[in-house]
Amino acid sequence: MARVFITGSTDGLGLATAETLLRDGHEVIVHARSSRRIPAVQHLLDRGAQLVTGDLGIEAEVRQIAEDANTIGGIDAVIHNAGVLSGAALLPVNVVAPYLLTALMPGPRRLIYLSSGMHRGGDTGLAGLDWAGRTTTASYSTTKLQVTALSAAVARLVPSVASNAVDPGWVPTRMGGRSAPDDLELGHRTQEWLATSDDPEATASGGYWYHQHRQTPHSAASDSTFQDALLARLAEHTGVTLDAL
Repeated sequence: MARVFITGSTDGLGLATAETLLRDGHEVIVHARSSRRIPAVQHLLDRGAQLVTGDLGIEAEVRQIAEDANTIGGIDAVIHNAGVLSGAALLPVNVVAPYLLTALMPGPRRLIYLSSGMHRGGDTGLAGLDWAGRTTTASYSTTKLQVTALSAAVARLVPSVASNAVDPGWVPTRMGGRSAPDDLELGHRTQEWLATSDDPEATASGGYWYHQHRQTPHSAASDSTFQDALLARLAEHTGVTLDAL
């Protein structure tokens, strides 16, 4: 059985993923933004899940999340599920946090990053972006293009890690809205499969997945020049590189 850490697991796809993995006998570490969100996962904690808390929009708290998760240890997979749809926190939560957690948590051999079909409308420009989130300088689509490129960059640069991106579809969660047309269960099945399955496809790296089928992402996501430029900007902002992986 695997030990899986899931960011943003107090509702939506993250909570559904945590519930399914725990039900299937895996060990789960859930993440809540603050202590006020803990009641949403108390039923999982009562069944043996472990917990870390911290706001992914605040860099110091992201670093503490990484430290707390590393203290628990033995993590086989990380599902970078957390995300926001709008506002100044787009870059910090959707891009900087998964980058920092990747760099500061060197143990897991499987990394899954939540992307979106909307990443195909993202902007490849990297100049003038406020990575600290004081102002809104990137769209949701742009942040999802960047995290898809981050996933592909890790796959290219760290062959010992299986790194994949997932489009969960437009599903009826708090973020997606009640009228979302896609299937909620299918929206989290691929992440669970990539995190725990011994299927050769699930243990491969560098994929962009939709409902357990490989898809072709935006060309920039697979462009090593764009990937390297993005990593350089993130390293400059955080002072942290991926060298430890």
